[in-house]
Amino acid sequence: MSYFITEKCIGCTLCKKLCPVGAVEGTLKERHRINEKRCVECGVCGRACGQGAILDQAGNQAEQVPKSKWKKPVILREKCSACSMCVWNCTKDALKIADPSYRGDISVFAELAAPERCVGCGICESACPLHAIYMKAGEAE
Repeated sequence: MSYFITEKCIGCTLCKKLCPVGAVEGTLKERHRINEKRCVECGVCGRACGQGAILDQAGNQAEQVPKSKWKKPVILREKCSACSMCVWNCTKDALKIADPSYRGDISVFAELAAPERCVGCGICESACPLHAIYMKAGEAE
């Protein structure tokens, strides 16, 4: 079951702008809806909604969380192979493969290059085949 938008929605479009998979549909000043087939249940919409208009999978009102407390990916450099799966799957372009430290450097890894773009959805964590990413609340390391 996906998240759900209630009649409290004022159509501000914030949830639509932040949704990493484009599951939120609607127009400005009209009640939005979540496409259940697209929703990955990341909770970004609920964390951002200032109206309390989002219900989680259990039917409870999703708690608004300040952006500074949203989860961010932590990349375990020693486990990362720089395969780019996290980079390709990040729809917000928050991740990149680090530049080599010197010519011929093969010890590259993924990094959170644009933390301000990260919405804390965790898609990067799910996409990592080596489990080299975990999500942590607050500032990324």
